[in-house]
Amino acid sequence: MWECPKCKRKFKNTNQSHYCGAVPQNIEEYIAQQSKDSQPYLRQINDTIQGALPDAVQKISWSMPTYWKKRNLIQFAAFKKHIGLYPGSAAVEAFAERLQGYKTSKGTIQLSYDKPLPLDLIGEIAAWCEQEYGK
Repeated sequence: MWECPKCKRKFKNTNQSHYCGAVPQNIEEYIAQQSKDSQPYLRQINDTIQGALPDAVQKISWSMPTYWKKRNLIQFAAFKKHIGLYPGSAAVEAFAERLQGYKTSKGTIQLSYDKPLPLDLIGEIAAWCEQEYGK
């Protein structure tokens, strides 16, 4: 077992990637805990998703901001070089043509800090997630 020297949590894998510190209680607290550079991006994404999903429950799940309606609809998280957007693999497939130029993998879209955020597209993806997953 490996123990994180910062938070003292124990993990099966050495140098396991994880979030040190207290889990935020809401999305605004999550954003406030992130780097000053990433906060404007996170707020823009959160505002966009909130506008597209006004009836969804906002919560923290897996230490990430989450919009929920009967299940997780869409999540996002800050990383050193990008914001991870997690709409699920079906959404990534459905929007594959419009996501060209962005790094994607199964269920994940990476939004680099060095490109403008595709806020209209993020809003469309969020609405699609509600339509597909929130039934």
